[in-house]
Amino acid sequence: MPELVVIAEQLLAPVPGGTGRYTAELLPALARTAPPGWSVSSVVARHADVSAAQIEGVEGPRVLPLPPRALVALWQLGVRWWPGGDAVHAPTPFAPPRAPAGRTLTVTVHDTVPWTHPETLTARGVSWHRSMIARAARRASGLIVPTRAVADELAVLVDVTVPVRVVPHGVSVPAGSASLDLPPRYVLTVGTIEPRKGMDVLVDAVAQLDGVGLVIAGQPGWGGIDPVRLAAERGLKSVRVLGKVTDAQLSTALRGASVLAVPSLAEGFGLPLLEAMAVGVPVVHTDVPALVEVAGGAGVVVPRGDAPALAAGLREVLGSAERAGELSRLGRERSRTFTWRAAAEAVWAAHRRAG
Repeated sequence: MPELVVIAEQLLAPVPGGTGRYTAELLPALARTAPPGWSVSSVVARHADVSAAQIEGVEGPRVLPLPPRALVALWQLGVRWWPGGDAVHAPTPFAPPRAPAGRTLTVTVHDTVPWTHPETLTARGVSWHRSMIARAARRASGLIVPTRAVADELAVLVDVTVPVRVVPHGVSVPAGSASLDLPPRYVLTVGTIEPRKGMDVLVDAVAQLDGVGLVIAGQPGWGGIDPVRLAAERGLKSVRVLGKVTDAQLSTALRGASVLAVPSLAEGFGLPLLEAMAVGVPVVHTDVPALVEVAGGAGVVVPRGDAPALAAGLREVLGSAERAGELSRLGRERSRTFTWRAAAEAVWAAHRRAG
């Protein structure tokens, strides 16, 4: 029986982030949409505990004989060590350098940040992503990108010689409820706390609003950004950092929010934007091309890095029940056009075309 192997290593990352969410959602969707006769499995590097990679409905994970650092070094050096299977999908640029004859390799490239905003990543991260993405663009069977914006940017920045397929993410409505200490009225943002996410601009913006708190659902990344300290410096007293959240906690935080803010300087897709829209929460987002593409006019757009403009966008929603209701309706309609089944079927189609 032919087998598609999904590299699920991002699920075990200290800060899985949006790519971890993508991997967790796409993996079971690939299993549910497998062509007749195909099976789907997942692989991870050798860890002391791989239980975090157990995804319901998917066989695996199979543990590879190498620890993460060794596997990273091996593939970065171009060693053609194949993780098994007739086809491999890498949900991040962490991927073999190429597929053996008769097999296929697709790699998801989520954004072009290593080229467009290198200052928002570590120097090591920039170097690794540039080299791995550039190689995949020449040697993989095909690339998967989440938006047309990423495809267009990639075509300018990298020598792409393999087919590129735009495959938008799906959206799953977070379910459940949890006991959280939340302000009575608050702006919510979801994402890793790092320079690219524009947390400093968001704190500045919310500090300009009256009677509104700020809730941040996300883990600290690199860069040493401390939203609580920033809030104290700007006189914003009501700020709550939830850290890594469960689906139930995310559901609770989303459903209680007055508005979701996406203040990012750069994105390749923007999954939290869709998750908020799916539950009817109005969204204010920056003019990052990928965010504009995904929102499709169903959110309020503000310039990147502009705290007064972001504050004005948030006031537009918070100050008008009619406007908030309109955005809620538009957002729900927009979110229905994105499904994980469609994403998985497009990944399968990429392998069939490459094969």
